[in-house]
Amino acid sequence: MACRVLNVSRSGYYEWRDRPPSNRDLEDAYLANTIVDIHRMSRCSYGAPRVHAELSLGMGLRVGRKRVARLLRMTSRRGISHRHKRRHRPAEAVHQDLVQRRFVAAGPDLLWCTDITEHPTRAGKVYCAAVLDVFTRQVVGWSIADHMRSELVVDALQMAIWRRRPEPGTVVHADRGSQYTSWVFGHRLRDAGLLGSMGRVASSVDNSMIESFWSTMQRELLDTRAVWDSPEQLGAAIFEWIEAWYNPRRRHTAIGMLSPVDYEHHWQQQRLHTAANGAA
Repeated sequence: MACRVLNVSRSGYYEWRDRPPSNRDLEDAYLANTIVDIHRMSRCSYGAPRVHAELSLGMGLRVGRKRVARLLRMTSRRGISHRHKRRHRPAEAVHQDLVQRRFVAAGPDLLWCTDITEHPTRAGKVYCAAVLDVFTRQVVGWSIADHMRSELVVDALQMAIWRRRPEPGTVVHADRGSQYTSWVFGHRLRDAGLLGSMGRVASSVDNSMIESFWSTMQRELLDTRAVWDSPEQLGAAIFEWIEAWYNPRRRHTAIGMLSPVDYEHHWQQQRLHTAANGAA
């Protein structure tokens, strides 16, 4: 009866039932297991583009991106989707806008951008300030506290200065939050020979690169739990996400699907190679 309803022959049905899996089916099963492992390794944040990059760049496998997307759907896996967010902190600008929405740099530690985000826990809010290098997309400085006083952003800047030892003239772009217009933050910039830069009032686009970073952290870390139990728990999770995942391992679309640390390493190697060829 099923054969009559489906308009297939009885012999065709038995052939389909008893036929062993094809080579393509076996390859798909093996590849699907690998894709599940990669998705789990990415903390369930990677979609088809980054899974494909991990397979091709990280593991040297030749596989089509559409095939990866199909197997992700088949295994009920998906990347974490983007969610837009806007911030409004109007204040008087104490620095000119030296960036003008052109987040482009010729090398590391020439242009940094910085901002603050917050997230609630059962025992109170956690505030995080970060300093992002525009060229490598690497978080070069960050700080976590239970307040939004100026010390929060100064500590993040101080970490970036201590880690990277930038040359005088590095631009640090921020919004017009009171922490960034404060005397103590400006004094720390001048003391290190850095140049302050600020966007317009109530325009997240003027600091879009750091906003994009916050959006990534929001959907890949902060939103992964319904409620965080304590500021200490969330602070430890942010530390681990930045230092153990985002900087050294997470593949970034804007830098050739490399992690920020790997991208800077490749850039330095190319620079040394070019210098050696020039000397020769």
